[in-house]
Amino acid sequence: MTAVVVTRTAQRDLETLIRTYSLPPTTQERFKRSIQHLVRFPRIGAPLHGPWERFRFILGPWRWMIVVYEYDEEADRVAIVTIQDGRATRAATSAP
Repeated sequence: MTAVVVTRTAQRDLETLIRTYSLPPTTQERFKRSIQHLVRFPRIGAPLHGPWERFRFILGPWRWMIVVYEYDEEADRVAIVTIQDGRATRAATSAP
């Protein structure tokens, strides 16, 4: 089974989104459920391009929530590196 870790940056991103958008108290638990599939399917996310090309992404508990991660196959480890609002013009999925 692949190890999944949430980096400090990603945790701060999630906390900021919770505070900024007044997300419900269940957000942390919903987030955990949305990344559970990465344990068994670490390549499930779509690959990103441009400056983000070594990363992949999945959607979080809401369609606008982009969970960006890196999969280290050799270590069999997924690192969640950032969580972004996909509607933002600077989001990882935006065209350059």
